[in-house]
Amino acid sequence: MHEIEPFYLWRDDYIAAEDERSPFFNTEYSEFYYDKQLYNYLIHPQWDMFGSNTLYIKVLYTDYERQYSIIELMGEWNDAINNDIMFLKREIIELMIDEGINKFILIGENVLNYHSSDDSYYEEWFQDVEEGWIAGVNFNDHVIREFRDNSIDYYINFGGELDDLHWRKLKPRQFYKKVEELLTKRLN
Repeated sequence: MHEIEPFYLWRDDYIAAEDERSPFFNTEYSEFYYDKQLYNYLIHPQWDMFGSNTLYIKVLYTDYERQYSIIELMGEWNDAINNDIMFLKREIIELMIDEGINKFILIGENVLNYHSSDDSYYEEWFQDVEEGWIAGVNFNDHVIREFRDNSIDYYINFGGELDDLHWRKLKPRQFYKKVEELLTKRLN
């Protein structure tokens, strides 16, 4: 687990800890001291905590002009016990929405499991973005099934090409354009 680190090749384009408008502004990281853990496993110190004991994130890129943010997730998304969506919504998403962000790309290839509760925070998030959207990219099949079985896919777009997007080869704006294009086709 400690070898799974957040995607870092866009650091020349954006670093959340250096963005005055980011929820993680001025966050300091250790390259050597592993201070975070998922259950009994240490995880890479570059992941960001937001109140959950089992889910960590990294804001990889935010473009305030185009109103989008790309967020990578890692761990177990557990709404049933830890109410992860409440912490994510209140501690991160609401702050970003206040800064004008209304399109969210969630990268979920390192989300190990999803355990649902109710959908009220997802519905609230969906309503808050009004003209925007929420997209889930590269989540594992069993995780997507859990989201779908609990009707969360009404609020977060999954499926099709979003489930197998080779985003690491793209620059942030190219990745955003690709996701936007896929979602625009769906909505039309």
